[in-house]
Amino acid sequence: MIKFFKIIAILEGFSYLFLFANMFITKNINLDLYKTILFPLGMAHGVLFIAYLILALLVKFKIKWTVNTFLIVCIASLIPFATFYVEKKYLKDIN
Repeated sequence: MIKFFKIIAILEGFSYLFLFANMFITKNINLDLYKTILFPLGMAHGVLFIAYLILALLVKFKIKWTVNTFLIVCIASLIPFATFYVEKKYLKDIN
């Protein structure tokens, strides 16, 4: 489960960055591009975001994170590049 959480953390981080990049690129182009690119990417990011939070809760109980660590991990899902930090700092040595 922890390995799966690591993968989801990386994918969630990349999807967040791709979502921002596409948002800035497609916001002034046209509406069809929104429907074909941005909407599916946003849905994928939403699913990864929810999976990240659920898995963070499960991992919290499995490896007994403190409340502060758990909150840092959850807040990291809202900040670009922060899930990469969480993966390196809090999940690096855990198998």
